[in-house]
Amino acid sequence: MALSAQPSLSVHGRPSADIGSHRWRRLLDLSRIAPGRKVLVCGSHNAGFGGQMHRREFIGLAGFASMAWPLPAQAQRPNQIPKIGMLWHAGSANEEGNYFTSLMRGFADLGYVDGKTALFEHRYADEQYDRFSNMAEELVLTNVNVIMASILPAARAAAQITKTIPIVFVIVSDPVTSGLADSLARPGRNLTGMSNVADDLTAKRVQIFKQVIPGLRRMGLIFNPEAQSPVRDEYRAAATALGIEPTVLEVRSPADIDEALTNAVALRFDGVAAAPDSMIFNARERLAAWALRHRVPMMGANLDTVQAGALIAYGPNHADIFRRSAAIVDKILKGEKPGDIPVQRPVKFNLRVNLKTAKVLGVDISPALLALADEVIE
Repeated sequence: MALSAQPSLSVHGRPSADIGSHRWRRLLDLSRIAPGRKVLVCGSHNAGFGGQMHRREFIGLAGFASMAWPLPAQAQRPNQIPKIGMLWHAGSANEEGNYFTSLMRGFADLGYVDGKTALFEHRYADEQYDRFSNMAEELVLTNVNVIMASILPAARAAAQITKTIPIVFVIVSDPVTSGLADSLARPGRNLTGMSNVADDLTAKRVQIFKQVIPGLRRMGLIFNPEAQSPVRDEYRAAATALGIEPTVLEVRSPADIDEALTNAVALRFDGVAAAPDSMIFNARERLAAWALRHRVPMMGANLDTVQAGALIAYGPNHADIFRRSAAIVDKILKGEKPGDIPVQRPVKFNLRVNLKTAKVLGVDISPALLALADEVIE
């Protein structure tokens, strides 16, 4: 569902007229304003300038003004309570579940308690990624000190809106290829954050799937093109290298999942893999139930899909990634520049196996593979 355009900001509360940015540069030389002084930007129709600004123009001026203050990378003034904005992909804190609680626990461990020592502004896109731009604008207008972005589309939207407010991304597979970081060691600009992958992670997943299902020759991949992720090509390459024929089942919204699963039944796959994606993850119970009903082995990219009924999953602990991301925000609030803070990568990868599902599917998991599993559901 596309959102209707938001009304433009106006000093007088009426629809605004365009004002050339060059006029405002002549009217305001913000670099001459003493730090700490309050500035009221206003205009008059009688003055011939229209007296009002569009939403994006106001945000641009706000960002320009913030550059004039000699404060290091959004560092806090004494006794100022920091305000942290978060762009979530799901529809509520309850839907985010353990990720939401892990993030807030990470902040609490560092002394940031909502409403007391910090203010949190949460925005929920409900898996409609076109909402992220308007939500990022809202966070800029609420004067947040840092914007956190749960997934890649949220980070890209925030990066388009502000070039000055620090942005911390959380679940991004390849920040460099995605254009969010110049390098992992020194991301640059106003961005840094967490990566949820390591080298050859996709190839490792496909290799494990082949070990569990030796007869895996035709594999379906449930993939969301809107996630802007390179993993589709990674899965294709990894599968082909092992003699597996991959077929991509595209799902752009939750409504597409049923059609994709109907096609999967007709194509009679030996197994189905779920690509790493927030929307696909939120549908994990539907996907696992379908896989069990049609006796199709399913491999998840997220460990929690195994609890929902998937046969196997290999990957990082995403809840731990959210918890650790709070430490990056803490560094920024204490004065470090985001572009100088290295992108953090997962420190451990886990293998989870669901033996209950294996029994229903008639799949024998080798003792050697079970010995490698970090968690087995019996």
